[in-house]
Amino acid sequence: MRRTRILTAVLALAAGLLAGGPPALAADNAPKPSVTLAADTYTWKNARIDGGGFVPGIVFNRSEKNLAYARTDIGGAYRWQESSKTWTPLLDSVGWDDWGHTGVVSLASDSVNPDKVYAAVGMYTNSWDPKNGAVLRSSDRGASWQKADLPFKLGGNMPGRGMGERLAVDPNKNSVLYLGAPSGKGLWRSTDSGASWSQVTDFPNVGNYVQDPSDTSGYAGDNQGVVWVTFDERTGTSGSATQTIYVGVADLQNSVYRSTDGGATWSRLAGQPTGYLAHKGVLDATNGYLYLAYSDKGGPYDGGKGQLWRYATATGTWTNISPVAEADTYYGFSGVTVDRRHPGTLMATGYSSWWPDTQIFRSTDSGATWTRAWDYTSYPNRSNRYTMDVSTSPWLTWGANPSPPEQAPKLGWMTESLEIDPFNSDRMMYGTGATIYGTENLTNWDSGSQFTIKPMVQGLEETAVNDLAAPPSGGAQLFSALGDIGGFRHTDLTKVPSMMYTQPNFTTTTSLDFAETNPNTVVRVGDLDSGPHIAFSTDNGANWFGGTDPSGVSGGGTVAAAADGSRFVWSPTGAGVQYTTGFGTSWSASSGIPAGATVESDRVDPKTFYGFKSGKFYVSSDGGATFTASSATGLPSGDSVRFKALPGTKGDVWLAGGASDGAYGLWHSTNGGTTFTKLSNVEQADTIGFGKAATGASYQTLYTSAKIAGVRGIFRSTDQGSTWTRINDDAHQWGWTGAAITGDPRVYGRVYISTNGRGVVYGDTSGGDDGGGGTDPTPTPTGACAVTYKITNQWSGGFQADVRVDNTGTSAWSGWTLAWSFPNGQTVTQLWNADYTQSGTTVTAKNVTWNANVAAGSSVSFGFTGSWSGTNGKPTAFKVGAQSCSLA
Repeated sequence: MRRTRILTAVLALAAGLLAGGPPALAADNAPKPSVTLAADTYTWKNARIDGGGFVPGIVFNRSEKNLAYARTDIGGAYRWQESSKTWTPLLDSVGWDDWGHTGVVSLASDSVNPDKVYAAVGMYTNSWDPKNGAVLRSSDRGASWQKADLPFKLGGNMPGRGMGERLAVDPNKNSVLYLGAPSGKGLWRSTDSGASWSQVTDFPNVGNYVQDPSDTSGYAGDNQGVVWVTFDERTGTSGSATQTIYVGVADLQNSVYRSTDGGATWSRLAGQPTGYLAHKGVLDATNGYLYLAYSDKGGPYDGGKGQLWRYATATGTWTNISPVAEADTYYGFSGVTVDRRHPGTLMATGYSSWWPDTQIFRSTDSGATWTRAWDYTSYPNRSNRYTMDVSTSPWLTWGANPSPPEQAPKLGWMTESLEIDPFNSDRMMYGTGATIYGTENLTNWDSGSQFTIKPMVQGLEETAVNDLAAPPSGGAQLFSALGDIGGFRHTDLTKVPSMMYTQPNFTTTTSLDFAETNPNTVVRVGDLDSGPHIAFSTDNGANWFGGTDPSGVSGGGTVAAAADGSRFVWSPTGAGVQYTTGFGTSWSASSGIPAGATVESDRVDPKTFYGFKSGKFYVSSDGGATFTASSATGLPSGDSVRFKALPGTKGDVWLAGGASDGAYGLWHSTNGGTTFTKLSNVEQADTIGFGKAATGASYQTLYTSAKIAGVRGIFRSTDQGSTWTRINDDAHQWGWTGAAITGDPRVYGRVYISTNGRGVVYGDTSGGDDGGGGTDPTPTPTGACAVTYKITNQWSGGFQADVRVDNTGTSAWSGWTLAWSFPNGQTVTQLWNADYTQSGTTVTAKNVTWNANVAAGSSVSFGFTGSWSGTNGKPTAFKVGAQSCSLA
């Protein structure tokens, strides 16, 4: 489900990434910490929610059993793992700058070479996404990718995203691919396995359907374009291009085109229905039928009328095979699929039947007759051909107890994608607005017995995260504020919580907080069509009750709990900042602070609260009644800012945010926001969080999503920001991670990261309790050593190298340093799996805790990137401690 995300969270994201103005400048006379950028090895997992978002596409490979992929609108692509019945994420390597490429508008799995898979990526076709789209290609089933940039944008989270698939591989000549483009960009073709693309200039129709021509944002007003491509595999031979190709276009009068000469020429398919968009076009090559699912709208939310048609490819005969008369429809059709083992069997969905439920239709005679997944007996009572078992994702009931004909859990909504496994007639999967459902006894439908529908979604995590909080005590490990499904209280990160927050159930939770010294008191705020926008808990988030809204509130905004839970400050959408004692039965307007300010609490003094708005920091010392603007200058001028106060120390505040065209970075105040010092070693920062201190450290561990030493990543510091350790790697970037971050106050090294579509990611260090930049003395190793220095990649001005140190002596090392001098003035820019310092041309690398011990006969390795000019010669001498090493 994405309505909330489109209308609010997406706009906030776009503003956060793109906004910003000239900063107010201030002198910074504080000492400038040196940049020491080390790296640590982390294990990354999701706090299990299982699903949580729209799955518009499921693709089975037609030549290899159990090979299937799923695409999400904002959360990347996934591959099915049959052995574990789980999904593996494939696009976690998408980085910050390319965040839009976690939106997947189409997938194609190569039936000639099943190792090959393609993804057409891009989030929005309007200004919200600054980057063009791309086609990603993989020859190892998505384990790694190469990218072909496109000269236009793609819209994985745009209207019409459930139509498709827009991307298709020729089943006879797999070097040929087609891609249907939005925004009037037409049909595109690649003849080199996706490495390069060119427009099919002879294709006659770029589409003309827009959801809402009056929308000035470019979102609902975009031309949905060319929406699917289907090959007739009978019209080609192995190694020769398929001659007959069908293409669907978003045009209510001209929705299907065909080429019979391998894409050289195209014509409108004669006799086709009009007044509808063809959401899907699926070919049954055995019987010679093209099946088309039509809707009067582009979806995935809208659609009031629909039809199903069958086109006989040999005779050109059109047959209306709709299971429901058009006059009786209140939804469009989609999800059409053919049982490849029994091609006369097909299924389709009423994707936009929101109430009382979606509908699934099945025919075993090529559409001549149909049965339904459920029917009315005597209204409002229903008879279902299925049973639903959501025990693995119990929250899918939404805690609802609806009146008939509604049921909980629902069969689904936004059911644009439904696929029968081409190798197993009993297995079917379909995507909804919240999960992937499926069955493994589908043919029970035909025998008159019930089939069982269960979530088939484990491993696929697709929530957008707005806020995170990890309390220092209590049963909850983590509280999350999520788009579309509200959020969860996790008592075990490895298990799906039984229910999202209820009473009330916000469509989107925008902010939450707990009382630092009384974590049983928790507050959350969010969006809701009707009802309160704030809720409280007095039992650590296990149970909730709604508060009372001040006048004018229209959305959640941000909220802060006093350190002892005695009072709250709330900055809701639609009203000014408010404060209350107790649990929000009445509110009073705060003075001295503008509406829309972000608010937080001091974690020690229950009467101290903080706010930020448009470059100004605000402080209240009377429980939120009055705020005073701080004299601090030089802070970011925009509102893409997140700040937090440190637990345990009054007035210790960290602030992150900004934009590339103004002030941008990380600031620290030790006097309650009166003044701030900007950290000179942090170029950009978007979040800040705190976790358990490292052993021997006097200050809590800092975590941030930031750019440091030219590298974008997730960073940790155990020394108040003097040095930083990058704790993620290029394979684990998750697109945009700028909404929230927090460490765990009970587990050193554990960090929780927000993503915009990949759920709540958490990481644990494999190095144990070490800061990656500590000052403990390193024991001096003894005995012989050997070093292998290898330049693994080199480019103009830069290079990458791997270093292996072998303990060739007879005694183990319990710590080590390796020193060398560059012969040509090279400079290390980033080093991983060790700490390092560089003075002039001399570099010293030092172990981190997890690789300190090196047994006799064993080795340890690290790598780095560096800069060079003129010559990039290799070092000729290395020392471990005082011992010179031989060169291996």
